[in-house]
Amino acid sequence: MWGRFRGLDGETRSVVRDGIAVGVATGAYGVSFGAISVASGLDVWQTCALSLLVFTGASQFALVGVVAAGGSPFFGAVSGLLLGTRNTLYGLKVAPMLGWTGARRAAAAHLLIDESTAMTLTRSTREHARAGFLSAGVAVFTLWNLATLVGAIAGDSLGDPRAYGLDAAVGGAFLGLLWPRLDTMRTRLAAVAGAALALALVPLTPAGVPVLAAGVVALGMGLMGRSDSREAQS
Repeated sequence: MWGRFRGLDGETRSVVRDGIAVGVATGAYGVSFGAISVASGLDVWQTCALSLLVFTGASQFALVGVVAAGGSPFFGAVSGLLLGTRNTLYGLKVAPMLGWTGARRAAAAHLLIDESTAMTLTRSTREHARAGFLSAGVAVFTLWNLATLVGAIAGDSLGDPRAYGLDAAVGGAFLGLLWPRLDTMRTRLAAVAGAALALALVPLTPAGVPVLAAGVVALGMGLMGRSDSREAQS
């Protein structure tokens, strides 16, 4: 493993390091999900199964939030599914950049999350896009599941994970990935419009919906930009 890493060019190694760093910052917050899930009434194995099989943080928090509030698991699953639709939008953008087909594409779909998407979209070559996707996706998957187990077993004894600054680390990682992409007026407008919409929806919608809406804005402006480029070339 280390020999393969050393064999990569300098830029690819940098991409892999960034992906692992994002994975550490994000995966560690799985402690929060594990503790909250058990406190909401799920047992340790159910909690770990959610992280292993669903592996979409916002959807997992939505499900246990509904259960904790006294709602049925069915409506919790529907809420989680709604928030998970943003991954479909991610796939439309990421799949052509990665270029995988068949079993590889199916396996990659399970790692299609916010962090792996961000690490892919910031790359200019297929090699670097794949390196970013895999390093972030595998790192988050591994650490998220381990942290979920720790949180589920430890439960309330850990206290609020936000006290350790883990929530700020996740946000900081995203800002670090976003900043280099704000190099054109269109990307800046997309960021401002998405942020404004998300802030406006925070007091009106369930948690996770503002992020979904902001992602739709960004994707829409990205598709408009691609359409304009094709028209200019023709």
